Amino acid sequence: MCYDISFSTTVENILDYLPEEIEPDRQLVLEFGEEVHVMAQSFRKYPIIVFEQGQYRIKLFEWGVIADYMNTPDKVKQLRSGMCNARSEKILDDKKSYWHRIRGQRCLIPVTGIFEHREVKGLKNKVPYFIRPKDRELFCIPGLYNYAPTPDIETGELKGTFTLITRAANTIMSQIHNCGDNAFRMPLFLPKELELQWLHPSLTDAGMAAILQHEIPSEELYHHTVYTIRSTKPRPDGKSKIEFFDWPNLPPLGMDEAGGSQTSLF
Repeated sequence: MCYDISFSTTVENILDYLPEEIEPDRQLVLEFGEEVHVMAQSFRKYPIIVFEQGQYRIKLFEWGVIADYMNTPDKVKQLRSGMCNARSEKILDDKKSYWHRIRGQRCLIPVTGIFEHREVKGLKNKVPYFIRPKDRELFCIPGLYNYAPTPDIETGELKGTFTLITRAANTIMSQIHNCGDNAFRMPLFLPKELELQWLHPSLTDAGMAAILQHEIPSEELYHHTVYTIRSTKPRPDGKSKIEFFDWPNLPPLGMDEAGGSQTSLF
């Protein structure tokens, strides 16, 4: 799945990314600056793009959907962690899925990259990677959003929440995201024209299916190793979290063992 993203840009750059001029919400701009790493289960506010009332809008929603059936604090605490990602296969094909019910509530999640771990036999730690489409330092991952069923205790408002859509990984992402309960998954990377189609209010289920089935070719993804993802431990070279870090004894992608030979992913 995808629980770690990078937003090393500004809200103003999101405004420039959209095809229409939008009057920026200055409070939003003040509240959210550049973030090198954002983790899903922190449930923090994050700028997402929606299309409402005939216009693109940027809103600060919390990552991790609060579904309509999470109508008590205990249910939210118990169930929300599993609502940070939505499997693309469930949105249309599984009519019992909550994602099918809210498929009309579509959003885009602007990012500058994602982080993922790779497991290599013989290495003590999993190796972290930074990934993004080539030649696109800002892009959007499609998602779904929902308003919490009960008002926030402090503000009295219905909290806006979102989830990020994932799909089966392509070859390169299968070689990177090769471990854990949700191995061999990746975000739904799209070309810009499909990103914007995802928000169009007239998008049909057939049109949605075509977008959900899109698989970015491996050669269109840029990736490099980094020092760490979630740790606050400073890098020994003093560089930024998203910059390349040279891991010693790291075999090429497609080899799952340090000093070993290439093996089948499946």
